[in-house]
Amino acid sequence: MAARNLYYGWTVAGATFLVMLATAGAMGAPGVIMQPLEQEFGWSSADISSALALRIALFGLMAPFSAAFINRFGVRPVVTAAVAMICLGILASLMMTELWQLVALWGVIVGVGTGLVALVLGATVATRWFVERRGLVVGMLTASNATGQLIFLPLLAKLTQDYGWRSALGLVVAMLLVAGVVALLTLRDRPADVGLAPYGAKAIEPPPGQVLSLGAMMASPLRVLYDVRSSRTFWILFATFFICGLSTNGLIQTHWISLCGDYGVAPVAAAGALAAIGAFDFVGTILSGWLSDRYDNRWLLFIYYGLRGLSLIALPFTGFSVVGLSAFAVFYGLDWVATVPPTVRLTAERFGPEKANLTFGWIFTAHMLGAAAAALGGGISRTEFATYLPSLYIAGVACVIAAALVLTIGSRRKEALAAA
Repeated sequence: MAARNLYYGWTVAGATFLVMLATAGAMGAPGVIMQPLEQEFGWSSADISSALALRIALFGLMAPFSAAFINRFGVRPVVTAAVAMICLGILASLMMTELWQLVALWGVIVGVGTGLVALVLGATVATRWFVERRGLVVGMLTASNATGQLIFLPLLAKLTQDYGWRSALGLVVAMLLVAGVVALLTLRDRPADVGLAPYGAKAIEPPPGQVLSLGAMMASPLRVLYDVRSSRTFWILFATFFICGLSTNGLIQTHWISLCGDYGVAPVAAAGALAAIGAFDFVGTILSGWLSDRYDNRWLLFIYYGLRGLSLIALPFTGFSVVGLSAFAVFYGLDWVATVPPTVRLTAERFGPEKANLTFGWIFTAHMLGAAAAALGGGISRTEFATYLPSLYIAGVACVIAAALVLTIGSRRKEALAAA
């Protein structure tokens, strides 16, 4: 690649993109199989949502420890272990008959496995391999994660409808195995491993000389959390990312097909609308990465959260018609996780490259705790009140609050002067 003036970091980013795309397919699959599980086993929406909420919560709670594992063992071993764990959990779930098995396999094993290759993986690769184009790379990898959770849904829904939910999960396992092989062949830990400097830098950065012990490695996320505990910026990003998860993964991704079904929309058609959201998210997140390299990230977050909140509040008034859902898919899709690139850049700027992935790991934990709350709350809302409307309005109002909250983050220059 060097002979052709191609930077190897783009190969690493591409392999990471594929891994995150495949594991995101595993994250999105429960949205398709929820109704078949209700029909086959007689489990309620609240019962199934409790297992899925646990999966989402563990997905987020693993993020800071995933960063520690990557720092200690390297990117490739962690990715390989994660793919193996997810495949094991999904394959075992094909034979489940009891609710506790759903909780153990999808809630715990798949939750931990997907957490190992969460957005922290993308943030780590972007931070280590790129100085220039970092926002663009973060946007690309974030798009793979979010879009992968949505774009495969029409195919998974079709397989579920024609051949059963087990066939759909078989496709997910096949995608994961392909991604795992690519990761084994191409992923490298740092640019210095192949004799390169980070993209946009001139000097090769040697890897840290000290390798942490296992105990120190497990304690490092807690140490970083202790170090940033007094940072107002950290807690604002933590709170707003909680709302980000509350208004995306946990609510729309998990309950969208059931929500549309309540308004007479067939599962395959609902999955198609969700895939359209994913397609526009791909464009919106990469564009957000490009913008985050050029404009004030606080104002970008203000716009993203505000527009998302308005779209969720307006959704029930569309009547779930073809035109209404199409408009929502475009508007909401462009904003699905456009919040990630500005949040990653603010984290890297305020806390430095060495703490960036661990600090973002905790911020991402807030995202998935918000998603878990929405997944569980949406299931309870539908079971108790036979409607998702309370969940939609709560998420919409919370986004408007987040939009106002991000503007209270001080500029980097002002924070530096305050610290001095």
